[in-house]
Amino acid sequence: MAVYDETWKEAMNLWFESFIAFFFPHVHRDIDWGRGWESLDKELQQVTRDAELGERRADKLVKVWLRDGTEAWMLIHIEIQSQRETDFERRMFVYHYRIFDLYNHQVVSLAVLGDGNPRWRPQAFGYAKWGCELSLRFPSIKLLDFANIEPTLTASSDPIAAMVQAHLATLAEPNDDMSLFVRERRIIRSLYERGIPKQTILELFHVIHRMVDLPEVLERQFIQEHFQWEEEKKMQYLMPFERRALEKGKAEGKAEGKAEGLCEGQAAMLILVLEQRFGSPLTEELMARIRDTRDPALLEQWARLAFAAASLDEFRQKMQP
Repeated sequence: MAVYDETWKEAMNLWFESFIAFFFPHVHRDIDWGRGWESLDKELQQVTRDAELGERRADKLVKVWLRDGTEAWMLIHIEIQSQRETDFERRMFVYHYRIFDLYNHQVVSLAVLGDGNPRWRPQAFGYAKWGCELSLRFPSIKLLDFANIEPTLTASSDPIAAMVQAHLATLAEPNDDMSLFVRERRIIRSLYERGIPKQTILELFHVIHRMVDLPEVLERQFIQEHFQWEEEKKMQYLMPFERRALEKGKAEGKAEGKAEGLCEGQAAMLILVLEQRFGSPLTEELMARIRDTRDPALLEQWARLAFAAASLDEFRQKMQP
């Protein structure tokens, strides 16, 4: 089964500007990207903690600066589901007004829809009675629409184009694991030919591979075939240390159910991701803490944090004591 929510959030953390430019170019043009952007994690947590919202949650709340010098808040909601949800528009409204109510700040709500129903296109919520009227309109993007430009996606060096391809692959034949295997292999191999920087290819490899989430047997085959293909092409982007982590953590640990092997593999992969993201080796103390952890859920949480943190210091600060 494909894993959408966390992988798309990782993609936004890694390539947020590309994400906005790809899906909402009219928004991208008005932002002063030279000033960067700020993730409003605390504000988002306050909204999602609210008892009135229950389990509902927005995926990303960020602050950006516009070209005229003012700041703006954007609520990015990635709605991933297998069928139409009649309550979606109301939920978008609830997210929007709760943020405005708590912080008295204007918010721009945006939606990306990854479901398989081409006719479901929510864009507004509202009601009116006796002269009293309320409405919210929000830009809504449908990933299915990009299926018509597959050659353009394949030729693109934009990481978001590759993410869309992987998502569409999971929708094309969701019950055919072998077909999904072939589609993922084609997408991953094409990354090496698009002029994408090596670091971005490595990040895309892991995010896409997590999204597709092949069965254990096919995952082992995929990893082995990919390593062999890299060697034949003399493009060994995945280093031996990383290969062992993938094989042990994602293949042996899952296929044989060995918790110890899974944790070791997760820890090795986390260390590698941190070193690649922040460009420096970890301290012995931090490496020991990661390697000694035997809680797969905690290691998975740290792996998500590794992609979300802006610096190694921030990663250390946000690790649970």
